[in-house]
Amino acid sequence: MLLERIYDEDLSQTSYLIACQASGEALVVDPRRDIQQYLDLAAQHGLRITAVTETHLHADFLSGTRELAAATGATAYVPGTGGEDWQYGFEAERLHDHGAITLGNITVTARHTPGHTPEHLSYLITDGAFADEPGYILTGDFVFSGDLGRPDLLDEAVGMQDTRFTGAKQLFASLKNVFLTLPDHVQVFPGHGSGSACGKAIGALPSTTVGYERHFAWWGKHLKNDDEQGFIDELLDGQPDAHAYFARMKHQNQEGPALLGERVMPREISAEELMRGLEDGTLALIDTRPVDQVHAGTVPGALNIPTLGKAASHIAWAFDPETDDAQLVVLAEDAERAAEYGDHFVRVGVDALTGFVPALEGLPTIAPAVVSPAELHRLHTEDGAAPALLDVRTRTEHAAGTIPGAQQLSAGKVLFHQEELPTHQAGPLVTFCQSGLRNTVAASTLRRAGFDVIELKGSYAAWAQWSAQNPDQSDPQHPGQSEQPTTAPDGRSA
Repeated sequence: MLLERIYDEDLSQTSYLIACQASGEALVVDPRRDIQQYLDLAAQHGLRITAVTETHLHADFLSGTRELAAATGATAYVPGTGGEDWQYGFEAERLHDHGAITLGNITVTARHTPGHTPEHLSYLITDGAFADEPGYILTGDFVFSGDLGRPDLLDEAVGMQDTRFTGAKQLFASLKNVFLTLPDHVQVFPGHGSGSACGKAIGALPSTTVGYERHFAWWGKHLKNDDEQGFIDELLDGQPDAHAYFARMKHQNQEGPALLGERVMPREISAEELMRGLEDGTLALIDTRPVDQVHAGTVPGALNIPTLGKAASHIAWAFDPETDDAQLVVLAEDAERAAEYGDHFVRVGVDALTGFVPALEGLPTIAPAVVSPAELHRLHTEDGAAPALLDVRTRTEHAAGTIPGAQQLSAGKVLFHQEELPTHQAGPLVTFCQSGLRNTVAASTLRRAGFDVIELKGSYAAWAQWSAQNPDQSDPQHPGQSEQPTTAPDGRSA
């Protein structure tokens, strides 16, 4: 048997290729939409992808099940569980509890494990050439290394009401009736790693075992004592912000993502063509440079996506393909590099990449407004309207310590929840995150949407350092007071 883990660092998402090498048949579970890696992996091992399936209706990325099935002729399987509201809208075989997919000597058995979502399936894998019982389980967003899939995502991201409590009860039952009935030696392969918003404390380990989670995961004590209410309370406490684009992913994955087919390489766009497109709104520029270079000067209205490694996450925060018809042009040295951005973009349903520019020569540039902590203090002590403060970090980070008077709205929500932006003060909006990376995405998004935005240089980390050195001036809303910040924990991501 072959079991290959394909991990996307951008979205902290995992898909799997399982194969019987004797028959040459392979199954891919939870594929992303840029499918070449699966095709290459199958070819490398001399395999045919004969089946594709997924664990549940994903919210954090657009599924590649339809895409991979169409490219290979494989049979597509999807969960048929969860009730009428959770059925897929495209043609595929429906899997129910104990339904199976056979690959030569291998049997992949679906188990209904609701909680994260009502239709969620996990997959038990039995290597018939070696054993007559399962040795592995793909748990999707059910059980992670050290954590569980969050049951509040439908409330948080999709706008449903109070489904978190039912989901939490379902998770408790799924653990009790499915997961904990398995022997301790069964290896667990989850659908996400550390950094995903689908759980609150997901471990970085790529796999775990039933026994390890049973004995050491936070939830083990609640199951051991049959303490359902204690389990629910701890599970729901402190869940992270869900990105606004998750609602679009749920809808598109249920209806069936559009097929990409053979993709065309991005073409080089001239400065003149780009300027015309920017002026009439048919093109949008993605500035891919680091924060400090963008602060030195960028094209007005450009979106800043400062790292390829998080390009899928950031473009989904900054660009809504359901309301924005612009075609995207990335700043990239060549077509191959631009295509890499395109691979990341399509994972979140942003299919509009059309071209690239290798440099900004011939284009008008402007330095975005940036303010230091000391200058922010002066803005609040001078006559006139003081700027409003927007903390684009998560709720948890904001609660751990922020600039006094700052309102919180995470970077993944600013484009989609503009009605929640600070409106109590006239003048510009000063935005900050932890160190500036997320903030440059959020600030460029708001500028393109027409807001007057100033970025806090160095963001909260710089302000916390400055205020510790200037305790009598630490509160920009009430200068002269000695209120001290609660510094965020070391090592928090930008």
